[in-house]
Amino acid sequence: MIPTLNEAKNLSWLLPRLPSWIFEVVIVDGCSTDGTVEVARALMPDIRILIEKRRGKGVALMAGFEAARGDIIVMLDADGSMDPEEIILFVAALMSGADFVKGSRFIQGAGTDDMTPIRKLGNWALTMAFRVMYGGTFSDLCYGYIGFWKKCVPMLRSNCIGFEVETIMNIKARQNRLKIVEVASFESDRIHGESNLRALPDGWRILSAIFKERFAPNVLVPGE
Repeated sequence: MIPTLNEAKNLSWLLPRLPSWIFEVVIVDGCSTDGTVEVARALMPDIRILIEKRRGKGVALMAGFEAARGDIIVMLDADGSMDPEEIILFVAALMSGADFVKGSRFIQGAGTDDMTPIRKLGNWALTMAFRVMYGGTFSDLCYGYIGFWKKCVPMLRSNCIGFEVETIMNIKARQNRLKIVEVASFESDRIHGESNLRALPDGWRILSAIFKERFAPNVLVPGE
């Protein structure tokens, strides 16, 4: 599951590196103007492409989750920062009994070349806020390399719009008592272009989501 917005150059690197055993590749495109869709189809003729006119990573991912046809969903960014060869780690953890697998840049064997000291500090503070509010032992809250079973989609669903979507997914996985596992992931620099992430405003949205979801009613539980 890959959300895109003007990522044509990066898809040229990413798509050829996806493992050949993947059942389907789904791109949810936010009306790109740089030929992202055309490049994707040229590189992978059988790729599934959903056009999402509403803006926001959260909106794109939720649309993609509903459309996915496989038993396992692994979501990753299109910018080349996430190594597609690591997908097997997420699948292996799920096949071994996990419900929800979170990539972490801050456990043994992991790392990042794409975070400034300020962003690392902000991620640490948000992760600690999550642990205080919800418990658990997450080491990396704000990272979008995540895998889970398709059957868990109703428990992870939200109405969020932006980059806080990953945080809310983590919260809902914790609230619904899913078996959560972290796997080591190395984050490289974005290959082309500039990130749509804005540290301060998006950090505030994430912090707000942590507090808002803590007191939200009607939490789903497995089996309901």
